[in-house]
Amino acid sequence: MFDQNYQGPLNRLKEFLQLYSEELQNASLLLGGKPALKAAADLLDDVREADRPTRRLKAGLVRLYELLSLQHVHDPDRPEAAYFADLDPAAHYVEDICLLAEALLDVLYEINEHAGRPFLPLLAAA
Repeated sequence: MFDQNYQGPLNRLKEFLQLYSEELQNASLLLGGKPALKAAADLLDDVREADRPTRRLKAGLVRLYELLSLQHVHDPDRPEAAYFADLDPAAHYVEDICLLAEALLDVLYEINEHAGRPFLPLLAAA
């Protein structure tokens, strides 16, 4: 029964990540370089194999959301700041990244509504 509570939201997450896999990986590369691309690819693999949202999976989703929503671009000690500085604000991909961040947040809220242990407090700090 516990696992059944996650199936709807987890399936929604899997569908979202599968549908936008390429876009999420491209955005990760643009915003965080090769390490962020690897983290996104690993996260996509983890979600594909998951039967419930684990703590590691939730943390990876929060990190992906933080990357897409530009949470750390003003911290000069983070690589995101340098990648952000290279972006053209007028480029079409900027709006696409914003839309991806909003859509991912919607999915995270959906999972949170069904979770026994919410993880959105991690997003509040983001």
